Amino acid sequence: MCGHRQSAAHVRTHILPVLRAGGMVHAMLHKVFPLVTALFLAPSAFANTGPAPLTPAPAPVSGGIMAPGPKAPEAQADSLLAVSASPRPVARRVIPEARWGTGAGRTDWSLSVLSALRGPARALPATVPADIAQWCPAYPSASRDQREAFWLGLVSALAKHESTWRPTAVGGGGQWVGLLQILPATARGYGCEARSAEALKNPRLNLACGMRIMARTVKRDGVISHNMRGVAADWGPFHSRSKREDMMAWTRSQDYCSGLARSLRPVARPEALTIMAGGPSTRPLARPKQLDAPYAREIIATKGRVPAQEDRRTSWFDPRLD
Repeated sequence: MCGHRQSAAHVRTHILPVLRAGGMVHAMLHKVFPLVTALFLAPSAFANTGPAPLTPAPAPVSGGIMAPGPKAPEAQADSLLAVSASPRPVARRVIPEARWGTGAGRTDWSLSVLSALRGPARALPATVPADIAQWCPAYPSASRDQREAFWLGLVSALAKHESTWRPTAVGGGGQWVGLLQILPATARGYGCEARSAEALKNPRLNLACGMRIMARTVKRDGVISHNMRGVAADWGPFHSRSKREDMMAWTRSQDYCSGLARSLRPVARPEALTIMAGGPSTRPLARPKQLDAPYAREIIATKGRVPAQEDRRTSWFDPRLD
């Protein structure tokens, strides 16, 4: 009995205070733990306070197929450019009239001259010779294309009298070669690509060399043939009055020199009309409406004459009569 009393006293004295202290600690931890946890999670919780970005879903279209979403700015810019671009194809360059005779390579010869006028002889169309009125009256007010056409015409007319359009012609005892009868030493002196007699038999190189020479001499002298200077300084046909006048008459007769044609290219259809028209219609023509039977009988009875209203009101009118 005494032992039980001592045990109970020991529990009251030592054990119960420890349990009470442990319960208090447990209660404190129960309150403090959520606060500590909140402090650790606060930075990540407030890192992005805004709503999550929404990605627009593709719009559904018929048939269960999803339509593509909004285009990127670059794609939108390309689309705008595609819409504003002209549906008309780029026009080809018009080859002006030239005096090449019936030679098989006359188109290539014209292109060679035109290429030279955009290359080593590009300064020639910008020059207005003092005697141009004798050769091409409309030249001062002409466009660059029309001025190039004049120089092409002049060179082709010159080739007629120099070589009769024979690319391999050789004259002067073997001195002058090709379409424009150029001396190889002269070609080398002007820095032409063709520097030998054999090279000058190439029509493209021969014509390119001739245009290079003309660009230098016309700019230097300011004339085509006056006082046998300019182009006449290097080509003999200009010294013959009949040949010179023949070349003058031919160039003056061309549209680009007479002032009759404003452009070598035909006038294009207005852009707005082209877009609105949308090409030729594929819709068949509508069939004429059927004539009603009484009206048809009247036309047949009167042999094609449409009766007037007054005739219809008269008692004697009968569409069945012949």
